[in-house]
Amino acid sequence: MSRLYAAIAAHRFGLAEPQLQPLEGDPRGWLLAQLGPADALPGASVAQGLVLQRRFLRRLQAGAASAPQAMAMNTPPDAAAAPDPQAALRELVEADLRGRLASAASSPRPLAERLVAFWANHFAVSGAKASVRGLVGAFEREAIRPHISGRFEALLAAATTHPAMLRYLDNEPSAGPQSRLVQRLARRPRAEGERAPRITGLNENLARELLELHTLGAAAARDGTYTQADVTACAALLTGWRVPLGQLPDSAYDAAPPEGNPTRFDPNWHEPGPKTVLGQRYPEGEAALPQLLAALARHPATVRHVCGKLARHFVADEPPPALLARLEHAWQRSDGDIAQVLRALVQAPEAWQPQPAKLKTPEEFVVSSARLLGLGARAFERQADAGISLLGQRVQYPPSPAGWPDRAEEWLGPDAVWKRVEWATRIGERLGRQLDARALAQASLGPLLTEASRTQIERAADGPQALAMLLLAPEFQRR
Repeated sequence: MSRLYAAIAAHRFGLAEPQLQPLEGDPRGWLLAQLGPADALPGASVAQGLVLQRRFLRRLQAGAASAPQAMAMNTPPDAAAAPDPQAALRELVEADLRGRLASAASSPRPLAERLVAFWANHFAVSGAKASVRGLVGAFEREAIRPHISGRFEALLAAATTHPAMLRYLDNEPSAGPQSRLVQRLARRPRAEGERAPRITGLNENLARELLELHTLGAAAARDGTYTQADVTACAALLTGWRVPLGQLPDSAYDAAPPEGNPTRFDPNWHEPGPKTVLGQRYPEGEAALPQLLAALARHPATVRHVCGKLARHFVADEPPPALLARLEHAWQRSDGDIAQVLRALVQAPEAWQPQPAKLKTPEEFVVSSARLLGLGARAFERQADAGISLLGQRVQYPPSPAGWPDRAEEWLGPDAVWKRVEWATRIGERLGRQLDARALAQASLGPLLTEASRTQIERAADGPQALAMLLLAPEFQRR
């Protein structure tokens, strides 16, 4: 049984191991020892990303203005300027992606890396939005990695107030209708043809996702726990939380950007007066947001929603009610200590059923393959994502604030399965003659490996086909 539990620990809670033997003595202890902040990764700060963004936009504006003259002179606009901010921004994005995946593929704490991916998907921000490009990696390093096993309230606050989240969900241009800024602009005369500042009024995007995705859940809206009036009041409470770029240097190469989170509360943008959210009254000003986040972190709907997502991610698309009850009790008993909830998850008998129930996402499939084959960070040297995007999941570019789906049905379409076959076949052709897939299957999957899969791998025509068969085995595709 210890070998079976070692296999479950390695594949269901971790990201695959080439050898089960080191885990056999105490699989649960191996997992529990990984709780705590994720290992820190090197990378640019969010302030550096913001500076590069600004330099890139200025370059675009300057290029557009000088393009007619440049064409007449037959020279490219801004040709002498260096370095190229677009190239620098692209390098930053690729380095962030490579760093995340390389860490997951080589870390001795795979559960911690799984939690980074889980929380980054729960608090999804996407590099597909121009204003967020170059900030996603910093968001994961600064808001997610330090808090993966801490208090949910601290994680929620770090994610909500990070510049990447404020920009992704449009809190930057959100201004209270009665705010000092809007009132002053309304009184100020403008010259004919003068453009108004980029202020769109009250924006509800962050407020809606804070309630619907990050805390209470969509079910809470359906059962009347919160209403549209709560969303509007929450949006008003969030006004003023911005990222003032005036305190940043013009060039990421001329001066070091300030350390820490550059988010600040600007009272000029804030909607005056108290706000009532979920029946609780919050004061005007900066102090209201921490109070709201503390209340949301303790709300029973938040407990149900987040514990349900954790159970669904690690155990089954439809998790057992007894498991959900264990996790919710641990949350309430510990006042939202994520480590205690995870401890309850690891110790729950419902989480150790032998039958694999979850299908790996493309990211999990590629990362676990890299760990199984001992490639580690080398898997991402030639191509930053090792082909994960070709399998249908562009890491750090989720399609919406809801993140990537976490149910098997979303990843089991015929085209998606065929792409996995093609990817596994290419890996088999590259490495199959260097590795013994038959021995690797037994060493890594152990009792999870069925007789049918063992027979298929053993009867493979050659090493490349045997390795491809191992990577495509149901026991490896599922966890």
